Amino acid sequence: MKTLAYALGALLALAANTAGAWGNHTLAAYRALEAMPEVASAPAVTVEPLESFLRAEERTIEALLASQEAWAVANLQNHPPLPAKLVFVATPGRSDEARRLAFAHALRIAPNSRFALFIQPDPKTATAPGPRLLPEAVTTLPMPANASQRFQPVKPGEAVSALAVVASAADEPDYGLDINLFEDSPSDWGKLYGFGTLPFGNPLLAYSTQAPFHMGFMHENKVLYAAAPFIKRTFPQLRVYQFSTLASLAFRTGHPYWGWRFTGLALHYLQDLTQPYHASLAPGDSTLKLLAINAASMAGMGGMRKDMITLLSNRHLALEKYQSELMLSAALAKQDTFVDQALRNPIKDGTYPEWNDLYLRNVVSAQAAAYGPRLADALVASMPHGLVSDPAFDFGANEEKITLLKELAQAPAEPMARLNALLAELLGNFGAHSRNTIRGILKSSNR
Repeated sequence: MKTLAYALGALLALAANTAGAWGNHTLAAYRALEAMPEVASAPAVTVEPLESFLRAEERTIEALLASQEAWAVANLQNHPPLPAKLVFVATPGRSDEARRLAFAHALRIAPNSRFALFIQPDPKTATAPGPRLLPEAVTTLPMPANASQRFQPVKPGEAVSALAVVASAADEPDYGLDINLFEDSPSDWGKLYGFGTLPFGNPLLAYSTQAPFHMGFMHENKVLYAAAPFIKRTFPQLRVYQFSTLASLAFRTGHPYWGWRFTGLALHYLQDLTQPYHASLAPGDSTLKLLAINAASMAGMGGMRKDMITLLSNRHLALEKYQSELMLSAALAKQDTFVDQALRNPIKDGTYPEWNDLYLRNVVSAQAAAYGPRLADALVASMPHGLVSDPAFDFGANEEKITLLKELAQAPAEPMARLNALLAELLGNFGAHSRNTIRGILKSSNR
């Protein structure tokens, strides 16, 4: 069992370094929400700095954060209790800076998180480039050279559409909120937060430290949990609950800008878990196969384990790159593709249970994990062999040189049709779960 734990740890260490899901969430969120009446017809909201919201609602926030912790202790397995010294206590006389720091500590997010006032304009509807905000004003992380994010500043008191606020915020947790939160992280705050050591990945690599908050392996075989209990130490459910209840509070207390902004933050973690490579340890590989590869590794044949890890990473990255390129090219060309239509289509919304506090675990991640075998087969059948089936090739190291739309232009029609149909299903789930979550938040806000 110990060696199986080592094998799974190695697998997850690599997975943690490819922990993005669905590229730029904002592009997909615009398409998923643009025809939803509750969002599209919502009144414009007045931009408000975070400090203003915290100052006005300090006592209600104190009560809410206490109730969040009580809920997490009662409902989440392996929840690390919030250290007593980090409990948020209303202190009206303190500075805005001190209050904001106390808020970050109580949520256990990176205290250097920007929470800048910004939107990402929708490239599909934008008619002219607006003022630009440098990435470092929005994120604490370096942006990849080929990143599609474009940031536009907004000012306190300015009126902004609810759609722009929630869609922009849906990408925001990838801007540093969950970086270096563990005690072996190279940060001061990680040693305060009580999350223990990083369950998998390299604590010295920033994106690795984000992964346990953006991935959740909630439906694995009990053999894997027995061998490697650390795979249970993931926290997206905590984040969804924290930000969804903050959204409800903001709506109820007359702060609609932060109602939509916190809603977008909650959506991000849920949307991550609609991606099968974020909801399953090894999509397409059975527990029996993992055990067999582990046995081979014990016998001195570690190459099989290394090959499996590389292929999983390559397929994860290839799926997301294909989806991202499709969406961005369609938006820039002002086209409406099968991907856009799938995201917007409301036909699935009513087929799921009503949104609730455990919707992420019981509906979203269970569904995504079940897609793993079909998705792996479709990627292998449609993508060039060298990109997803050759363990000697490292997709991540070569990603910036790869244009998948060009690579797949001459791919066989039938396998590509299967992949596209499956991608449409997955993004249909992304859209439906996003809308259902918004309905749940608005209902709990009495809106």
